[in-house]
Amino acid sequence: MQWKDLKARLLAVGQARLTGEPAEQYIARSAAGPGAGGIGAVFFAMGSHRVKLAISPLSSIEIAHRGNGTADLFFEGQCISGHLLEPGFHCPDQAFITVTGSCIFRCRYCSVPRIGGKRKTIEEIMKMVESVRDRVHAISITSGVLSTIEEEETYVSEVIQHLTPYNLPIGVSIYPTVTTPDRLKDLGVAEVKFNLEAATPELFSQMCPGLDYGLLWQVLDRSVHLFGKNRVFSNVIVGLGETDEELETCIKKLTSLGVIPVLRPLNPVAGLAGTPRPSAERLKKIFAIHERALAAAALEPRLAMTMCTNCAGCDLVPGRDA
Repeated sequence: MQWKDLKARLLAVGQARLTGEPAEQYIARSAAGPGAGGIGAVFFAMGSHRVKLAISPLSSIEIAHRGNGTADLFFEGQCISGHLLEPGFHCPDQAFITVTGSCIFRCRYCSVPRIGGKRKTIEEIMKMVESVRDRVHAISITSGVLSTIEEEETYVSEVIQHLTPYNLPIGVSIYPTVTTPDRLKDLGVAEVKFNLEAATPELFSQMCPGLDYGLLWQVLDRSVHLFGKNRVFSNVIVGLGETDEELETCIKKLTSLGVIPVLRPLNPVAGLAGTPRPSAERLKKIFAIHERALAAAALEPRLAMTMCTNCAGCDLVPGRDA
């Protein structure tokens, strides 16, 4: 089985039982994104390929840790040998840090408002980066919204100013204002990710009440002019109720602007608990559409330095998964 096929099947399940030797150092915990509030996840790797699976004692997939990161994955009657990757924060090789672990918005697919985490101080964030500095190649910043979008941007900007002396590429994914791309560019940020989340404006209005879909498109377009191709990204969740045709239209519109789509299989939590995850067959079909659209726009996900496309654990990424 090709890695792409195996990963699609694994992502369609999304979880694994972790057994065997103690593996605490290999468990990643998230304060934002699809794994927020869970008991953790592991990154299983075969060579340069990797997949992130949430830990669940009820999963049909088993990852048996043999010690020192060596692991076997048991799936569909197969035993696949590989290894666990040690995370920096949130993912391997990066200090991927959530600044504010709470949010005033109530997007239906997101657990962050329910969790209601705190805002990290600048000192806490700097200590986190310092603790993994010797094993990360990038800093990635994301955040909820504590009080207002504008105040959050100002605080994140302060954080970035304190992190630039590390001389690592910094990627930032926050909910933007019109001026966010310019502000982040002036601060020396390397890459940005502003998330559409939904393939259509109708789905976006259902999933993210109170947020502005049109603004996101405007900000993404501006970002490409400032940061250049291969430096601007946008999450689009697969499985919110969109058709393949609607998703393809969204993908092609993003790539035509110079934006690299990050196609994230739905993790059915929060208001979407019980919604089915997208099937392996659908993920592979969308992967082929994604691959063609990126090639037509001469976009290269392999060049990503930060954030999700550089990690490639949660998604099928053309150029990384084959």
